[in-house]
Amino acid sequence: MTSSARKSPAREFLRSVETVVGGKTLGLHEPVFAGNEQKYVSECIESGMVSSVGSFVGRFESGLADFVGSPTAVAAVNGTSALHLALVAVGVKPGDEVIVPALSFVATASAVALAGAVPHFVDVSDETWGIDPDNLKTYLETKFRSDGGRLVNGDTDRPVTAIVPMHTLGHPCDAAGIREVANQFGLVLVEDAAESLGSYVDDVHTGLAGHAGVFSFNGNKTITTGGGGAIVSTDTDLAHRMRHLSTTAKIPHPFEFNHDAVGYNYRMPGINAALGLAQLEQLPQILEQQRALYLRYREVLDGIGFGTLRQENPGTRSNYWLQAFVLDSGSRVVRDDLIAACLESGISVRPLWKPLNTLSPYAGCPSAETPVANDLYSRVVCLPSSASLAGA
Repeated sequence: MTSSARKSPAREFLRSVETVVGGKTLGLHEPVFAGNEQKYVSECIESGMVSSVGSFVGRFESGLADFVGSPTAVAAVNGTSALHLALVAVGVKPGDEVIVPALSFVATASAVALAGAVPHFVDVSDETWGIDPDNLKTYLETKFRSDGGRLVNGDTDRPVTAIVPMHTLGHPCDAAGIREVANQFGLVLVEDAAESLGSYVDDVHTGLAGHAGVFSFNGNKTITTGGGGAIVSTDTDLAHRMRHLSTTAKIPHPFEFNHDAVGYNYRMPGINAALGLAQLEQLPQILEQQRALYLRYREVLDGIGFGTLRQENPGTRSNYWLQAFVLDSGSRVVRDDLIAACLESGISVRPLWKPLNTLSPYAGCPSAETPVANDLYSRVVCLPSSASLAGA
């Protein structure tokens, strides 16, 4: 390393990233349309069934369920709505508290709030970047009490009914360990697997550890439906209820409009599902490209001297949705310099999300101490991660 490079981590970092992205001006995770997208969307338009009726929604759900290894999937308009729907369907009530990691995209907390419940934030593991089951168990034993078979927050007297772990940047958290804690304390487990399509613990896909798992197909996800989400569940009765609620809770009838619950207009439109079906066909190739991109970044960033590239944990297989550079503790002060240098060169990078318990809508919500979430926020830079870069 030259003396000038040592004096300018931002310049060295920019040069390394440019080696991978090829000097392109590009977004953080641009979609790749290289299959039957135009064909299927055109077929959907020609059929006139561009809303939730027609064949494409069912075909997309079936393909997704098969890929994940779930008996069923319920497609929704976006990941946030899917998570809200799942929470309502599993029985989360207004006034309940729901355990949420402080390190997550805001939608994790927003879905809880949409259900009328209160997010209760906990810290994450510095190994998985998701909820640590051992720390969670200790926290629940310390801060909560059992009251008539329910877990109750000793400070607020509100019931705690669910846990929503999240798989950060596609790297699986210890969902099986969290499930054990959830079972011990009588809590429902809903996985926020929005970022982890194609990620596994051993041979088990994310999203299957609890009562339900939620994926996102936003434009920047591993595959996209433009905007969309889906819920998977091994409980077919629960899946049936979620599908029913997603279609305004309308009772099937040849002509009457009769509804048996407060429902939601959350069903994915067919035109989005058509796009998603074409994307789903390419998913294995996209995952290979994401892994190849990780290896390219690792090659250019290895030995850079002030940080390392995030890699998958033992026993897991990550989809590497977003590549992440982790600054050494002593180099966190240059995070913003690295980001600014890349942005000025037209390369989209970003930090991790601000910890949710620091955001103004949730600052008054109950929270554990979150030193790991705060630390990771200060040291991580997310890199351009489109699968198209694997061959740049």
